[in-house]
Amino acid sequence: MNPLFAGAWCLARYGRGGKTLKTMRLKWTMLGWAAIAILPGVGRAAASLLDTTLEDTKLYFTSPLRWDEEDWLYFGGALVAIGAAHSFDSRVRDHFATGSNAVLNGGEDKNSLRDAAPTIAIVAGTGLYASFIDDRDGYRETWALIEAGAFSGATAEVLGYATGRERPDATTSPNEWGKGADSFPSLHTTVAFAVGTVFAESGNDEYRWVRRVIGYGVAGATAYVRIDENVHWLSDTVAGAALGIATAKFVLNRQDAQSHGTVQFQPVKGGWMVSYSVRTH
Repeated sequence: MNPLFAGAWCLARYGRGGKTLKTMRLKWTMLGWAAIAILPGVGRAAASLLDTTLEDTKLYFTSPLRWDEEDWLYFGGALVAIGAAHSFDSRVRDHFATGSNAVLNGGEDKNSLRDAAPTIAIVAGTGLYASFIDDRDGYRETWALIEAGAFSGATAEVLGYATGRERPDATTSPNEWGKGADSFPSLHTTVAFAVGTVFAESGNDEYRWVRRVIGYGVAGATAYVRIDENVHWLSDTVAGAALGIATAKFVLNRQDAQSHGTVQFQPVKGGWMVSYSVRTH
């Protein structure tokens, strides 16, 4: 994982009382698993990997400047879906907030690391398997998973800090915004959908159904359990899913562009001109 994102993930939470150490522990654990997964491949092409990552980072955070009609339609559809989910936030909370889950504990997230474990396992498992069979494509896929998680997670952290929404275990009102909390969007759901989608749609088609069951299954289960534990509103998870899928789409497009660049030969005075072009969004 790019150290810049690891630092941003931790610093964004610094100074928020008792949640700080818990959140930092989760994110550094994720960083550790990612490092274990990708280190065997990084050492072989560190310079190239750094250049590619920096380029991907620049293109990701400036991608709205290059959105086409399909991208804007997806964005509009996501806003509509989030708005619709928001109208059900209270009713969904009432359904799941029973027994000990109904207690207002100030937004304490006791199962944060446990809920992130399946997503971490996808990244680590892919990387370790690639290392075991020494597969170049496996290393590339692992890095794509890490990029998807890092990009989506960083964006979710910024949005969470900006919106400051209270969690449903801290208030019964779904409209407590700007309170310094971090409910919207759900970080776990965002990263799970980013990683799960990249995993589901990568590799060859021989085991596509298995990949999709695992990738989308982990993502959907993560969103469900965050609602079931009453640590996120329904609209938090819908927003997280939309952000994660959009990020996965970007990473997959970049992977495809890097694998299928276009080489063109054109006659010019005194010889030939060779050009190489790739998609950047």
